[in-house]
Amino acid sequence: MFAGLARFVVRHPWWTIVSWVAAAALIIVLSPKLTTESDQGDFLPSKYESVQALNIAEKAFPQQEDTSSLIVVKRTDGQPLTAQDTAKVNQAAASLNSHKPPTVQNFATGAEAVAPNKAVQVIMVPMKGTSQAESEKQGDAVKQIRKDLPTLLKGSGMEAKVGGDVAGFVDNEDSFNKSFEIVGIATFVLIVGLILLIFRAPLAAVLPIIVIMVTMQVAMGLIGVASKIFGFSGDDSLSTIILIVLFGIGADYYLFLMFRFRERLRAGDDKKTAMITAVERVGEVISSAAAAIAVTFLVLLLATFGVFSAWGPSLAIAVVVMGITALTLFPALVSLLGTAVFWPSKAWKKEPKGTISGAIGRGVGRRPAVAAAAAGLVMVVLALGSLGFKADYDFAAGFPQDTESAQATKDMEKGFPPGLTTPVQVFIKNQNGQPLTQQQLATFSQTAQTAPGVGKVQPPVPAQDKSVARVDLVLKTNPASNKSISLVKDELTPAVHKAAPEGTRAYVGGQTAIFADINTVNNRDLSVILPVAAVLIALILALLLRSVVAPIYLVIAVLLGFAATLGSAVYVFQGAQGEAGVTFQLPIVLYLFVLAIGTDYNILMTARLREEAKEGHDPRKAAALAVQHGGPTVAAAGLILAGTFSVMMLAPVSMLKQMGFSVAIGIALSAFVMSTFLVPGITALLGHRAWWPGHGDEPKKQPRQADTREDYLPSGYR
Repeated sequence: MFAGLARFVVRHPWWTIVSWVAAAALIIVLSPKLTTESDQGDFLPSKYESVQALNIAEKAFPQQEDTSSLIVVKRTDGQPLTAQDTAKVNQAAASLNSHKPPTVQNFATGAEAVAPNKAVQVIMVPMKGTSQAESEKQGDAVKQIRKDLPTLLKGSGMEAKVGGDVAGFVDNEDSFNKSFEIVGIATFVLIVGLILLIFRAPLAAVLPIIVIMVTMQVAMGLIGVASKIFGFSGDDSLSTIILIVLFGIGADYYLFLMFRFRERLRAGDDKKTAMITAVERVGEVISSAAAAIAVTFLVLLLATFGVFSAWGPSLAIAVVVMGITALTLFPALVSLLGTAVFWPSKAWKKEPKGTISGAIGRGVGRRPAVAAAAAGLVMVVLALGSLGFKADYDFAAGFPQDTESAQATKDMEKGFPPGLTTPVQVFIKNQNGQPLTQQQLATFSQTAQTAPGVGKVQPPVPAQDKSVARVDLVLKTNPASNKSISLVKDELTPAVHKAAPEGTRAYVGGQTAIFADINTVNNRDLSVILPVAAVLIALILALLLRSVVAPIYLVIAVLLGFAATLGSAVYVFQGAQGEAGVTFQLPIVLYLFVLAIGTDYNILMTARLREEAKEGHDPRKAAALAVQHGGPTVAAAGLILAGTFSVMMLAPVSMLKQMGFSVAIGIALSAFVMSTFLVPGITALLGHRAWWPGHGDEPKKQPRQADTREDYLPSGYR
């Protein structure tokens, strides 16, 4: 199959290129764009209580704010606020209300907004709008408020800071933009630089960047078509994730092809024959790796959290497109360029001597048990750390703390509970549709005041038809902390249900409740998709290797790598740095980039182990040669991908640092521990049994006694 494809692509490169470009142009121009959502709560199934509360709020309180900011006012001398100060703040709020921006509902303050200790007074600023354009207007409103406040408080001896969700976004937008700018530039430089270092050829370094960027446009077009047909949408991060995935696997497949192409050129083949042989040899590896990754991504369709189930088909489409590109467009372009792709270097002609990979290979071949045991021990020790994993939902804590919004939060907490900015929203609904009585609401409020973790109960707000009322509960602790999320899920929600007046039902909503439900959904989704993905990857490996035994230990190795990576993050961030937890998105990110993409390296190394066995070498010799000649490819691909993610640690945002470190470690473990030591070591120990019940390692012919590696075999990956 791959021999026929290779012959067509290489012998008809212009037809291949023109057909590919024409199809790409058609897809890019005519395809609809993928729609995105930004609210995490929108992706939760309707059976969860926080979503039901949100639906009640939309119907009963159509005027309810979509988001909010707040103004925190304090005296510059640190003294308590006086009655005169409070009057001045009330006057400032009235002045702001007289010319409020379109997205601002009002500027609300009063006696209840003065802290009991008189340290601060708060002006709440509820806002409407969820679209991108409205969000930009909200940001403009915050900037205008900050501009107006100094004038309104001039000469009063007070200062004001604007905080809350919108203000935090305004302050941290530059951090995010700077982060992605740093990551984008550094990724480009790193990929080009490392490939340039490997091949010493500018064209070989730039070619994959151009092709992958075009491939992404094609993939996004097809994803847009699929989203319209199957009715799914992604979140705002999806395009960034697709870009990272495509650059990761695209660089891998390009290196798989180029190393084998260079090997055949060194063996004396002309450029056409060399590329045909290269595609024939690595075509099965690339297609199997792409299939394994695509299937792994499609398993996300089993997730109940909408973000993940939308990522699944989108990422699978992108991977399949990249796989097709790797087997058609890359070979067509390189076969046209021939040895010119390596210009001006002449290193492609020379056989390297005394390589590090050769020494490692000989060590693994001589002592496979030691190699496998040492690698396994490292992985197990790291994996034990995953048992201490705690999810962290506090995005604000991960941003720079010297911004105005961060300082406003700190000032506010001098006089109010931390949960003031993000209260737990309880909706009391009368089951018979009749108006709620004042006595019912007063009784509920009084009982709720003693509920676990509640620092303050805001006055009830009846809906227009009076059968529904909202009661905001202000938590004593940070509403985005693990402690608050666990509190809401395990203690506060049951207490609120119990406190609901007879004939009514209480629905617990708000951001903390949404995070609690996301926590439940995440745990459920990972418990489902990990085992299903493992089984499907094993099936693909079984088809590739015609074996039952090898896929079993390969999948166990991959799952162990996932756990070891998560454990590494726990050791570093929760242990060494003392953080409350690791970002809640990390397990699924590791699933995408470590479990899925890391499978590439195992497939490449295992295919090489089988190839060496087919050449007639005993298991230990096959392991030594596979590491010697396949190791440099795995090392180069792993170094580029791990380096790409490690660049994220330069970002001033904690979440990005955690993701960058963790994925880089995961890829490094996959490439330099699993594929280089663990898998070859186990395969050498099992010998022929590794390929049972098939005969995948059955020699094509026995090598002559006098043959050396250089006499008998192609030089391999160097």
